[in-house]
Amino acid sequence: MTSSIKPRAPGRWRLQDAKARLSELVREARERGPQHVSVRGKDEVVIISAEEFRRLSGNLTGRALVEACRASPHRNLEIAPARHRLPVRDVDL
Repeated sequence: MTSSIKPRAPGRWRLQDAKARLSELVREARERGPQHVSVRGKDEVVIISAEEFRRLSGNLTGRALVEACRASPHRNLEIAPARHRLPVRDVDL
């Protein structure tokens, strides 16, 4: 008797298999790296570990921007906004 289920490539999941075996999918992402999930044969999402996500996205707190501004040689520069006089219309009340 032959099985109609074809073996999946490592790191590749059909959506229905990913849903049925979510715990295994999560473990694989954590231990072996990104796991691709396909819908109708087309890759739709990639599941990665939280550690990998943090590494890729960096520290998005804004701290790096604040530090860059503090380190700038122009940090004490005073910038005055340009003011433009606009014409005023007469209004009848």
